[in-house]
Amino acid sequence: MKRIFGLLTFLFAFSIANAQQGGAYLDLSYTFHKGEVFELEQKSRTETYVTVDGVVQRTTRDYNNLISIEVTNIEPGKTTLTFKYKDLKFNFNAKNNNIFVDAKVSKPDEPFQGALKAILDQPFTVEIQTTGIINKVEGLDALVDKAGETFNTLKKDEQEAYKKLIKDQFGTDAFRGWLEQLFVMYPAHGIKTGTQWEENVPMRGDLVGRVDLYWTLQTWDSQTAKINGTAKMKTDKIQTIFLDDDIKATAEISGTTTSNYLINISSGLPSICVQNSEMAGDYTYIAKKIKNNKKVPAKIITNASYKIKQMK
Repeated sequence: MKRIFGLLTFLFAFSIANAQQGGAYLDLSYTFHKGEVFELEQKSRTETYVTVDGVVQRTTRDYNNLISIEVTNIEPGKTTLTFKYKDLKFNFNAKNNNIFVDAKVSKPDEPFQGALKAILDQPFTVEIQTTGIINKVEGLDALVDKAGETFNTLKKDEQEAYKKLIKDQFGTDAFRGWLEQLFVMYPAHGIKTGTQWEENVPMRGDLVGRVDLYWTLQTWDSQTAKINGTAKMKTDKIQTIFLDDDIKATAEISGTTTSNYLINISSGLPSICVQNSEMAGDYTYIAKKIKNNKKVPAKIITNASYKIKQMK
């Protein structure tokens, strides 16, 4: 009798799991309660390679940050989240020039350290829909501009270079760009295992173009869901951009990002996300005379991991 009861229990559990995976629908959305606090850990490295006159130039950017996220306002269909950097480490290496900054460690001889320290514990907000679409990011550019005032004692050309670097790496466009690929944008209806859905957003930051985002629900249970994501990225080759050293250029670059998410169903936030991205193509450096324009092969590789846990 015990063996039969055990078998029936197993079959019953199996049938529930099978129903969840095969026939049942899962409704995913961002569901918050005012006063909740989450902690986001970001670790990423971006490597950029450009080949100028046969010589490969490599630039790396490393981030190791902790960000507090507090739910500060809830309205029908949308939520305001207040973000604060709690720990901020950044490493920039280009042309044998290395900048390493830990915002919590005093480093008087490094101008960038003072700027990043000014960003710590300063609030800015993100308004997000229940589907995950980001309506707006407010207060971050003003915060970065104020932090850039710490460069005012430098020479004029150094001031401009440092201000561009901090805005390119920590301004609204850069922040929103990676947040839009971290926060899955959910469909407004229930989905089954194997369902794929998509959204598109503009490229943000140095490059101008389009990002097409695709997600697929792989498996799920009562607490978590596993989602695979792919992003296809392509620049607008006629748009003018400004690169490091104030180089004016256009970019014809495309590539993909693959992402794996473990989603906390109760909040909709990813507990874990791992992303790998690679883009390749050409920059065209714009000269005063068109015939002197220079085509420069480029490759951009980014590896990133994120963790989000609820603190209260």
